[in-house]
Amino acid sequence: MACVPFFQALFALSLLALSACHSSPKPPAYDPVVVRFFLETRPGEAGVALHLPVSGVSVTVAAKPILVEYDILNAEVARVEHGQCLLLQFTPAAARDLYRLSVASVGRRLVLTLNDEPVGARRVEQAMPDGTVLVFVERPDADLPALVGRIKRTAADIVAAAKK
Repeated sequence: MACVPFFQALFALSLLALSACHSSPKPPAYDPVVVRFFLETRPGEAGVALHLPVSGVSVTVAAKPILVEYDILNAEVARVEHGQCLLLQFTPAAARDLYRLSVASVGRRLVLTLNDEPVGARRVEQAMPDGTVLVFVERPDADLPALVGRIKRTAADIVAAAKK
């Protein structure tokens, strides 16, 4: 019977050794981008002031984002009348939420943050039924293609992680 504690100890050490062999997930080989949209508060509502870095515009927004990185389906650089901007396309569920929210929020602004840094704002001019948002970011136009690539890669990693 003296062998039983020996085998228990051996078993415990084996488990410990096997758990040490488990590798942690590899960190991404790029800098992920956390995309969040915040909605401007109504006058008199409590909120958090966000300041855009170049224009200095200050917008008081709700503390909770309305769209997040999990909602991103695609990103592109779009050329519009006033120059290049970021086009973000949302998942069907997020697109429905955006539509409902935009109907009730005409005149308010959506503020885009990337990795918790405010970089752009867009006024809700009308209902947004197509699940896309165009927003000018306060970054050089030359940086947009790389930024879009990082957003796409982050979105793909999120989808891949959800499938596991």
